Amino acid sequence: MLIVGVCFREGGKIYDFHTNDLTLVPGLAVVVQTANGMAFGHVSTPPRAVPEEETEHYKPVLRLATENDERRMKDIRRRKVEIFDFAQKEIAERKLEMQLVDVEIGFEDNKVTIFFTADNRVDFRELVRKLSSTLRTRIELRQIGARDEARMMGGLGSCGRVLCCASFLTDFQPVSIKMAKDQNLSLSPTKISGLCGRLMCCLKYEQSHYEALRKRMPRMGREVQTPDGPATVIDLSVLTGVVKTKRVGPDGEWSIDEYPVDSLTWQQPNRPPEPNAAPVKTPEA
Repeated sequence: MLIVGVCFREGGKIYDFHTNDLTLVPGLAVVVQTANGMAFGHVSTPPRAVPEEETEHYKPVLRLATENDERRMKDIRRRKVEIFDFAQKEIAERKLEMQLVDVEIGFEDNKVTIFFTADNRVDFRELVRKLSSTLRTRIELRQIGARDEARMMGGLGSCGRVLCCASFLTDFQPVSIKMAKDQNLSLSPTKISGLCGRLMCCLKYEQSHYEALRKRMPRMGREVQTPDGPATVIDLSVLTGVVKTKRVGPDGEWSIDEYPVDSLTWQQPNRPPEPNAAPVKTPEA
């Protein structure tokens, strides 16, 4: 069986559907079956094979999008703007402390989902009743976080490119301040934060490479043996593999030197044995 990845919004998460024996290539507009009914999306990944026994795990691609489907999507996009403006007005009248982000309308026009952000919990029951009675459809208000807001709104990052989350990232990976430290980056919030105000997702991209390089380098403050004698590590350049050291020279003065890591030796810390490692036999006395 073949499956393809389908995306329902630009920069959104990619979901897998089985091709239903249709010839599909990335970029094609399709109508698929989801748990909430039919949905309109675009093929994002080429077909790939999965075992037949996994067929039941995937919903089908119903058909290639027709002209009627395209016209319906244009109408949905027009209505989204109208509903957004109407909801914004109702929120302002009720002085609710919430900020609208986006509106999503089901392809079968059976549900409207309104995304918003808020610092605290908001009682929007009256708002939902008003929207439901006016729009005559089912309304769902969904609170989202800062990262999801940035993904929906889009924008340019400090690198000058379109935000990763709004262009190709489909899932948010955990990012920590330790990654910035490992990569020797400035810890100023303005330097390592994205438009969402959270740590930049791109800190994750090179982290595994930095971790691999650090394993072959001594730690800060460790005593090492250099070609000129024993010294103490005071700085590391992980990417270039250069170690800066300080030592007392022959004249009694401190000497600051840099060496390639391959030219140094140091005592490795004792590590616990592997869980399945065979016990080490010691010679009998």
